[in-house]
Amino acid sequence: MSSLPPPDADALAHSARLDTLIRTQIAGNGGAIPFSRFMELALYAPGLGYYSAGASKFGESGDFVTAPEIGPIFAACVAESVAPVFHQIGAGGRFLELGGGTGAFAEVALKRLMELDALPDRYAILEPSAELRERQRERLQQRLTPPLFELVEWLDAPFNDDWDGVLFANEVIDALPTPRFAMEAGEVYEEHVAIEEGALIRVLRPADAFLGNAVRHLERNLGREFEQGFRSETLPQLPYWVQAVSGGMRSGAMLFVDYGYVRSEYYLPERNDGTLRAFYRHRMHNEPLLWPGLQDLTASVDFTALAEAGVSAGFDFAGYCSQASFLLGNGLAGVLERIERIADEGERLRRTQEVKRLTLPSEMGERFQVMGFEKGVEFGAAFLAGDLSFRL
Repeated sequence: MSSLPPPDADALAHSARLDTLIRTQIAGNGGAIPFSRFMELALYAPGLGYYSAGASKFGESGDFVTAPEIGPIFAACVAESVAPVFHQIGAGGRFLELGGGTGAFAEVALKRLMELDALPDRYAILEPSAELRERQRERLQQRLTPPLFELVEWLDAPFNDDWDGVLFANEVIDALPTPRFAMEAGEVYEEHVAIEEGALIRVLRPADAFLGNAVRHLERNLGREFEQGFRSETLPQLPYWVQAVSGGMRSGAMLFVDYGYVRSEYYLPERNDGTLRAFYRHRMHNEPLLWPGLQDLTASVDFTALAEAGVSAGFDFAGYCSQASFLLGNGLAGVLERIERIADEGERLRRTQEVKRLTLPSEMGERFQVMGFEKGVEFGAAFLAGDLSFRL
């Protein structure tokens, strides 16, 4: 990949250690491991994976920029959307954030929830990276008042008791290790990673019953068979994942923000190699086996599958819309009014640019979507602007 800036020697040495681990697993698994296992190791291998090691990931100096890192507007609008949920729950409410980034979301969300008199009793961050936990802790300790900071805790696993509150995940599902499937002579195959002439390569093996049944479910739902050579991704484990992360939630809401498509668009015949891609220093490319541990690997979300998973986990479907519509329906108008009143011209311009990045179709506004679920509570107006649930 000559177009990519080469990693430095330390980064390459780090990647080599993870590469050795991957090759050891391949050797111990009959010469090939499912691509989903490769992705799991590349992203989450303890101390070595992209998300579990200490490499800089967020912001202009990292590999990608997420909405909370752009500025405070996104988190403030999310807080606005879930405040009615906390008002209905009352005392004992919890907020569970999956993957806390730099802590930017938690900082703004807690401050805004306090302003709305909707503070949870506990704000928990489920974060796999020890290095990111420390960054989050330092940021929040510096920027929150002691009473607010005392609400924050870090978890190694979802809540294991009964609880009430809100589960929030921004750009999490796209990073779940995903199986890749391929159609050959009408049969379902699964993409594996093997070694050939010393290099990691992708090969096909017959799919097991779990993946095969998931692909046939897609075909029945779409009303057509996948074409010869068609390759893509599916997450048959998604319902189990939603059940696991929501745990024993008795009442509350779940809110997911990510990029993706409804099923009929995800599996269009022309999208015949799926949506898998790699990100390295703000460059997107299609070499997922390159430099394990140094680049992000993602696949778009099938929002139809997410809707099915949330309902199967015992929640009521609350709504689905673009990120732009969601922000407009949850306080963005008030944000725009406040921006107009900012005296400092430079700050006013920064906030205006932030709104544009979050809402313009050419930026994040249409590419990212928001889906909500509720149990024993109601979001209120969260999804009234631009609801797209009819497309699911």
